[in-house]
Amino acid sequence: MSIEDGVRPFEEGVRTDFEGRMSYAGYLDLDRLLSAQHPLSDPAHHDELLFIIQHQTTELWLKLIVHELRAARAFLDDDELSRARKSLARVKHILHSMTDQWSVLATLTPSEYAEFRGVLGSSSGFQSAQYRAVEFLLGNKHGRMLEVFRSDAKAHALLSELLDSPTVYDAFLRLVARRGLAVPAEVLERDVSAAWVEHPELVQVFREVYSDTTTHWELYETSEDLVDLEDAFQLWRFRHLRTVQRTIGFKTGTGGSSGVAFLRRALDLTFFPELISVRTEIGA
Repeated sequence: MSIEDGVRPFEEGVRTDFEGRMSYAGYLDLDRLLSAQHPLSDPAHHDELLFIIQHQTTELWLKLIVHELRAARAFLDDDELSRARKSLARVKHILHSMTDQWSVLATLTPSEYAEFRGVLGSSSGFQSAQYRAVEFLLGNKHGRMLEVFRSDAKAHALLSELLDSPTVYDAFLRLVARRGLAVPAEVLERDVSAAWVEHPELVQVFREVYSDTTTHWELYETSEDLVDLEDAFQLWRFRHLRTVQRTIGFKTGTGGSSGVAFLRRALDLTFFPELISVRTEIGA
């Protein structure tokens, strides 16, 4: 097979007739996916499509994160630690992709965004049900958040379920207890609908893990996986903050939040505080 006139001929066997057959576009439902962008500015501002696709792509990644965190939780419940770690690793890499993605939105200048920001109305990323689902799965639970989704039955049901379900960290700590370590009963029997707060006595459990990594190798590795995940999540949060700051400065957010100040406070939240605190104990 040779290239003539700059044209590469089809290889033998390449399908060109998809009548009655599954195609790439059909499998991915591209007709619906690629027609889901509806700029509201009139006339349509060139950069509004970027803004929409950025956020739609983020929602697709969040959907996959929820899928993987649910799987990790189930694998931990079933003592399938290797499979749980695979899901956690995948979430970490998704978060890295999401963090890099902010650099695309950062090409939107303040002047360009100001020309169509008004069409967003009161819509805001604060209202992302999937983002809240991720936070609930990781332990940052807040029952009042359900009020935001009262008009969305599907989102309300999802978050209600996750509010009343154990977190990934709960599942891991139960596995740690099954491995013979002295996880306090109050931790194992806690109200899972409450936001996680640090348990100082749990730090000593992890000190034992980190002090004898040979005996507790799998627990040690999984603990580090969770720290990796939290670092990746916090980097995504920070990149979000910096992108918002360079685009709107210190304006109030479209959803009514304080904007950058609100995002900065989120950086103080931590999902697995004992896994950070134990580092102070190691070698002391």
